[in-house]
Amino acid sequence: MISMTLSSLPDTMSALTLVQAGNPPTLAIAERKVPTPEPGEVLLRVDACGFCHHDYLVLTGTLRRGVAPGVILGHEIAGTVVASGDGVTAFGEGDRVVSLLTAACGECARCRIGREHRCRHGAGIGHGRDGGFAEYVALPETALVAAPDSVPPERAALLACPAGVALSALDSAEVAAGETVVVTGAGGGLGSHAVQLAAAGGVQVIAVTSSPGKAAGLEKLGASIVIDVADGPDLAEIVLAVTDDAGADAVIDTVGPPLWPDVLQCLGQYGRLALLGDVTGEPATVRLAEVIFRDLRLTGVSGVSRRTLERCVEMAAAGQLEPVVAEALPLTEQGVREAVRMVREREPLGRVVLVP
Repeated sequence: MISMTLSSLPDTMSALTLVQAGNPPTLAIAERKVPTPEPGEVLLRVDACGFCHHDYLVLTGTLRRGVAPGVILGHEIAGTVVASGDGVTAFGEGDRVVSLLTAACGECARCRIGREHRCRHGAGIGHGRDGGFAEYVALPETALVAAPDSVPPERAALLACPAGVALSALDSAEVAAGETVVVTGAGGGLGSHAVQLAAAGGVQVIAVTSSPGKAAGLEKLGASIVIDVADGPDLAEIVLAVTDDAGADAVIDTVGPPLWPDVLQCLGQYGRLALLGDVTGEPATVRLAEVIFRDLRLTGVSGVSRRTLERCVEMAAAGQLEPVVAEALPLTEQGVREAVRMVREREPLGRVVLVP
């Protein structure tokens, strides 16, 4: 049965509403009904929710595919359980949790092999179903992982995305200690966590940014070399120069077309490229012969598995990972407009977090 706590909750909640996509978007904080958890779901009080570039693209109208009409955005959620639907066994009232990016069913073939982010039955949180830009959200218990008490909500919200996605990319590219890795968009949410996680694993990190003011912060996160591409230097030539023409072992690319084809040319023989982002949606040309005769490997990375999120939780609890919060802003019209501005101007080092 639903926890009796639900009866003591308010009937309505404040939630961010996208009135009109644009740059800047037209936003409003509206009253929405507090959701009732279905069987297998819990109701969370949202303690913090990261403002991802995905949210920015939806708000500005660049990303439309698969976005449910009127959906509440926000997929980087840290919350506290306040009520449960029938059949919930993993969590109880008062438990702190963080969410996966998808409301995974936990039972389909993909979920069973650890590909929860591509669950055959689940919907994207804050994309296909309501997310965390609200005071409350209902999610399946199969989409949640217990959060450590030692990590504040503003940081815990970032353990799945961007931290877990960055770790997934490093795993996909089979990055190992002693190797050299290029991270593009290094000052952003995904990039800053990729820099920190790679450096912690004994990797030489070449951080690429178009924001020269972030260089000191990237070095503090563990970057060995910071390359400023704001004035358009030849990225590949610089990487080859600092690696004695050997090239990088891997590239973690969070940017996409603006730095192509340089990201491919940065790689040495048998280089691995993990693709995490496409900030413009423009075509990127690939010369297949270059991929073939240099034995390159290109992999797309779009999410995080439960096990990878659990690893990030364990690392954060042990002090081996500190999610990079650029600023915590209130979940108000003014706060969200400021988040949009900061992302548009590429101001944050790390991730902006919204707090209801």
